[in-house]
Amino acid sequence: MGKLTKKQKEALSKFDANQAYSLEQAADVLKTISYTKFDSSVDIDVRLGVDPRKADQMVRGVVTLPHGTGKEVRVLVLCTPDKEAEAKEAGADYVGLDEYIQKIEQGWTDIDVIITMPSVMAKVGRLGKVLGPRGLMPNPKSGTVTPDVAKAVKEVKAGKIDFKVDKTGIIHTSVGKVSFGNEQLVQNAQEVINTLVRLKPSSAKGTYVKSIHLSSTMSPGVTIDKNTIPGL
Repeated sequence: MGKLTKKQKEALSKFDANQAYSLEQAADVLKTISYTKFDSSVDIDVRLGVDPRKADQMVRGVVTLPHGTGKEVRVLVLCTPDKEAEAKEAGADYVGLDEYIQKIEQGWTDIDVIITMPSVMAKVGRLGKVLGPRGLMPNPKSGTVTPDVAKAVKEVKAGKIDFKVDKTGIIHTSVGKVSFGNEQLVQNAQEVINTLVRLKPSSAKGTYVKSIHLSSTMSPGVTIDKNTIPGL
């Protein structure tokens, strides 16, 4: 572990790193230990008792946060010309097909979400090597490959996010900003947890939700007491 900075030491002195807190208490703690000059993101990390190497234990899904992420999401819609107007009206930042495929092939990935249609996936599929490692490849399971591109754009702009367990069994996703009210952060975090519980693989044995932590950008993680969370 590297040497702690003065601000990191100060943050650690403001709470007990060995104590488990309720979501409400953790939201309070984060506001006192976040020291960035910008509005930090608040992230949740949930360690699951699954083996992601097994296909029947892969946990992946989507959740619409009641209060959004607080982040301006840049959306690209790759669609046929007849769908362009409705995609733009729904709030897409970029709309087109061949010209954007070419831009991405040349290295452009200045977007957060890509939405496309089943009928053009043959063209989009060749972008897998560029988009896959960046987590930008459209996927039917996350609702980003759909004939109703306008609906998908509206959902993403309203706070719909997708998540996937990593190779160590951890789900990591944003649940808002430090500037959010405590109740907003708690409700967003609870919605993520509720969704994960619903997605529990039938083949997962033992403790499913092993640990939960909340953190903000560059802050220490705050341990959540699972016993205080409804549904666990």
